Amino acid sequence: MAITQVGVVGCGLMGSGIAEVAARSGYATVVREVSAELVTKGRGRIEKSTATAVEKGKLTAAQRQEILGRMRFTTAVEDLAGCDVVVEAATENPALKKELFAALDRACKPETILASNTSSIPIIELAAVTRRPEQVVGLHFFNPVPVMKLVEVVKTIRVGEAAIATARAFAESLGKRPILAKDRAGFVVNVLLVPYLLEAVRLVEQGVASPEDIDEGMRLGCGYPMGPLQLLDFVGIDTTFYIAEILFEEFKNPHYAPPTLLRQMTIAGLHGRKSGKGFYSY
Repeated sequence: MAITQVGVVGCGLMGSGIAEVAARSGYATVVREVSAELVTKGRGRIEKSTATAVEKGKLTAAQRQEILGRMRFTTAVEDLAGCDVVVEAATENPALKKELFAALDRACKPETILASNTSSIPIIELAAVTRRPEQVVGLHFFNPVPVMKLVEVVKTIRVGEAAIATARAFAESLGKRPILAKDRAGFVVNVLLVPYLLEAVRLVEQGVASPEDIDEGMRLGCGYPMGPLQLLDFVGIDTTFYIAEILFEEFKNPHYAPPTLLRQMTIAGLHGRKSGKGFYSY
């Protein structure tokens, strides 16, 4: 299917990045948020990101204006009606996402492909609330979206091959490298990554080592560009907590059980970089 217009639901950290790369790739892009305040924040995030790209010589000022000119912001789901692909990037909350997919199914034209950027929720749960399960896929991008090359394309037991082919081609058109995963909680990357991150939290909780020494150990000992606790702050303490809860519920494996410290930090609002403090202060 030819794609000319892309919709993005949610303009937080991930949604704004997805919208930016879509507009950078030449697509007319409609971004929907739930309030005018969040629209302003999301637009500001994209304006700042593209301004930084100009400063670094990755975009010209004229290219930046063209990118911003391809974007339209709204608070109405109905404004996504003409989109060929809609990528949902809302909060990692199954009930909220199901409500959104039911609304998108009603609003969008029959041939529109509905995709979720969820990092842990099985896609079939979202497809089941629509009348088009053969056109519902997972498109899991990675943060920061303009930089990270990977997209997990998630294939449910109901999706059609044409939708998967279109989703892969769309990811490639954004300059990304897609990998195909079967539909289960966590897909490929988070099934491997989350136990590693949670074990780092347990080391802090048990007083085995400081966050600084744990991160230094993984950077220098394993060649990782970022230590696990730095990465947790970057991804979001709360986001990781919610993902871990979903994975534990799915697999009942103690490796995925959120440590008490992670739960307490989530409750306390110590969510990492976005809140100004997590394992580190920002």
